[in-house]
Amino acid sequence: MIKNIIFDVGDVLLEYRWKDMLKDYGLPDDEAYKVGNLMFNDNLWHEFDLANMTRDEIVGQYLKNYPDYAEVMQWFMTHGELMHVKREDVWEKAQKLKEKGYGIYILSNYSQELFEKHTKDAPFISLADGVVVSYQIHITKPDEKIYRYLLDKYNLKAEECIFFDDREENTEAARKLGIEAITVTSKEFLLDELDKLL
Repeated sequence: MIKNIIFDVGDVLLEYRWKDMLKDYGLPDDEAYKVGNLMFNDNLWHEFDLANMTRDEIVGQYLKNYPDYAEVMQWFMTHGELMHVKREDVWEKAQKLKEKGYGIYILSNYSQELFEKHTKDAPFISLADGVVVSYQIHITKPDEKIYRYLLDKYNLKAEECIFFDDREENTEAARKLGIEAITVTSKEFLLDELDKLL
């Protein structure tokens, strides 16, 4: 029986508009896609979520790795507040689920700086019964240790939890620990899945 709902944040509780953000900066469509993928697919982004390096150290390394895109990457890394889009209809569903008696938890890979910028005015933070973010414990999904940390910290039973994340490797890791997990492919898909719990 499901008693607890665990949410990822990016592309679950919030949308990311990183490509549009880079186009707003002035890059054409194909170049915006290229620059974003260079940044996100570089292990430096993982380091950002792990919080083992400072943002300045990470930015400096990006500029060294990609000198042709130094200016835009520096701008991108210092304007994270422009990256996210609210999903207020998802937040309303989370509120209804809370009122129905489910425990609400957050498990996300994030740097401290971006997490604070993206969740500053988001009601799901105060709604949550527990929050674990990668930067806090220097562990990221899909490492099983971050899932175990959440379960242990809040005395949750894996079989009583359902987890929503936008990355298949993260939901697969949760399933290996006995957590029911659903890979979110769109906001509409997520809303339909949450309706099934109401």
